[in-house]
Amino acid sequence: MNRILVLGAGRSASSLITYLLDNAEEHDWHVTVADYALQLAEEKTKGSARAEAKAFNINEERECEALVAEADVVLSMLPASFHPKVAEACLKQEKHLITASYVSPDMRAMDAAAKEKGLLFLNECGLDPGIDHMSAMKVIDYIRKDKGLELRAFESFTGGLLAPDPKDDNPWQYGFTWNPRNVVLAGQGTVKFIQEGRYKFIPYHKLFKRKEMIHIPGHGYFEGYANRDSLQYLDVYDLHGIKTLFRGTLRRTGYCDAWDVFVQLGATDDSYQMEGVEGMTHRQFINSFLSYNPQDSVELKLAHYLGLELDGPVMHKLKWLDLFEEVEVGLLKGTPAQILEHILKKKWTIRPDQKDQIVMWHLFDYVENGQVKRIRSAMVADGENSKDTAMAKTVGYPLGIVTKLLLTGKLSARGVQVPIIPELYNPILDELETLGFDFIEEEVVLEES
Repeated sequence: MNRILVLGAGRSASSLITYLLDNAEEHDWHVTVADYALQLAEEKTKGSARAEAKAFNINEERECEALVAEADVVLSMLPASFHPKVAEACLKQEKHLITASYVSPDMRAMDAAAKEKGLLFLNECGLDPGIDHMSAMKVIDYIRKDKGLELRAFESFTGGLLAPDPKDDNPWQYGFTWNPRNVVLAGQGTVKFIQEGRYKFIPYHKLFKRKEMIHIPGHGYFEGYANRDSLQYLDVYDLHGIKTLFRGTLRRTGYCDAWDVFVQLGATDDSYQMEGVEGMTHRQFINSFLSYNPQDSVELKLAHYLGLELDGPVMHKLKWLDLFEEVEVGLLKGTPAQILEHILKKKWTIRPDQKDQIVMWHLFDYVENGQVKRIRSAMVADGENSKDTAMAKTVGYPLGIVTKLLLTGKLSARGVQVPIIPELYNPILDELETLGFDFIEEEVVLEES
């Protein structure tokens, strides 16, 4: 097997395609990159003799099946909603499929058919989900299988951030390193987790007030807020009976208090279209959520409404985003969330010279010989610039590595899988370490049980 098809040539596919081309000569691979925008696919193939760029429309069923038929393995970098279409074509043409996206119910339903045809449909093999699964399961298996002990607590946090830069005046220390829409809508719904044997729930309007401080040696303090549903990992990691289970997102300190302003205002609501958007300014957008008072400024009304200090750090962050300026939003229509996203892009879009940073942190508690022990595991990785990002590498490299393992006959797993078994996570993590993405672990004794 030596024919690889990459569907989608967006930013997240860049490091994957580079990895495949770097290994193509040694393994005699031919890489086809297909995208709706042919020029984008051509840019990613870089004129390589081992690669070919093609125009592609996922909604053209015959076109999709014809491309899939020519491949041995398909890597879908398309939006997650299109994966079932690709998977159906892979089943019909009997081709392996690899994605970085969460397993959907439609994908899960193809497990038996994929196994029957001897196909691997591997999902959740990027950053988050992906490296989080692999690095967590390696330690969990060490505790439960190698030591034969019970895991009492598991916490996991991941953040896509900006790398620290003393020359940068961004008080949020944040920029869009992944889908901006997902950032704006993050946390909506009800958060669910387990703490000391009790089920806990956080409604969206309280989420960013319930933050946890996390210290990573050599990198300082971060604050984490809860992801929406940690309980799904009871099944994924087989953690039924665990006392504490919590997954969250990392941000720089001070981020959550400032972001909570948008939540409390209703500026992250995506359920209705606002009126009067054409010609609306940033200042008018904020003012539309505040009470009418012709005597007070927008800044004063906001500070009074949410109990903020006029000259405090939260207001400083909002002012840095030009939220109180009479600058036109630049949209004809939109929901509050869409308008906020558009405003944020003006200041949070990464400049060509900026570097992103991925931070991942795990905590594991268990009892051994009467002692409560804790393992903390952390990975911090910086990007090189706005194109060669840590985000693109941590999404793309695991996909490339597992493709190599599959094409060289080193994987026996079949059916719909995620990388939580040693056959998958060990070789992927080993090669990631050689590429500079390694985890630093420390173990401490907390108390005598």
